[in-house]
Amino acid sequence: MPMIISASYDGLLCSALLKHHLDWDLVGYYNHESLWISGEAINKKKDIIWVDLNILPKEGKAIGGHIVSVDGYIPKGFETSCNPNILADLTANSFKSKFPFSTLIFLLWLYDIKINNDKIAKLLILNTDATWLKYQNYTENCNEWIEKLSNYNFEKLFKNVNSKTFDDEIDKILYPTLLSINSMKEFGKLKSKFLNIVNKELIINPDWDEDSIMRIFELISNHLNWHVPNLPKITRRIDGLKNKCSLTRVKEKGINNFIKEKNIFSYAITNPKQFSYTSFGNNKKRVLDAKP
Repeated sequence: MPMIISASYDGLLCSALLKHHLDWDLVGYYNHESLWISGEAINKKKDIIWVDLNILPKEGKAIGGHIVSVDGYIPKGFETSCNPNILADLTANSFKSKFPFSTLIFLLWLYDIKINNDKIAKLLILNTDATWLKYQNYTENCNEWIEKLSNYNFEKLFKNVNSKTFDDEIDKILYPTLLSINSMKEFGKLKSKFLNIVNKELIINPDWDEDSIMRIFELISNHLNWHVPNLPKITRRIDGLKNKCSLTRVKEKGINNFIKEKNIFSYAITNPKQFSYTSFGNNKKRVLDAKP
């Protein structure tokens, strides 16, 4: 199965899991502004799964974890999405109850994938989407989701996360390794309880970060023992326009009307007041069909 992933640390870990356990192939990247595609992506466009992403075209099947419902209505494009917030009927009004973990952890539960007893393997997983920080800061919501996602050994995965010892492991073992990788870093807002560590996220630009991607894949291969995907041979980059607006504006217009007016390809409700979206212009063709 061909997959296009988020151009991020999280997306790369998801791609390795799906390659190793389901034999999916990596054919492109998307960062909510630009889309990098290979020849294989064009040839197999009807079969593509968009991973760690939420896209609107009806033909696009996706798995992601952002809240996408403004007021209880789910746009038709998301009917082919696997999203824990959709499954739990959560909207922008229930932001404090949103799925707190990463797409990777959702996949671990979905396919009941066990993790080997390797300290760095656990750190790599819990660093996706700042999951360890969310567990420290929003423990109650995390535990409620652990109850919903039954029959998985989350107790082992989250053991000792709420401790200074775990902060030390992140600070002295994982982050020095990740920060040595030459790619763009983003610093989050959440801080750890014990050492006030701020989350650090690796942002991947496929135009020039091939070495960084390979280093992350090497970490995954060495510690999680997953067979990583081959890098796609990117033949084209399609640039869109990323925008933000108030959620109130979207509610006033109506989500369907707003989507049509702005010709939105993907969106996410990133906080209770903000709506982030991407458009690839007024071209009515599918993005992958558009001519260069």
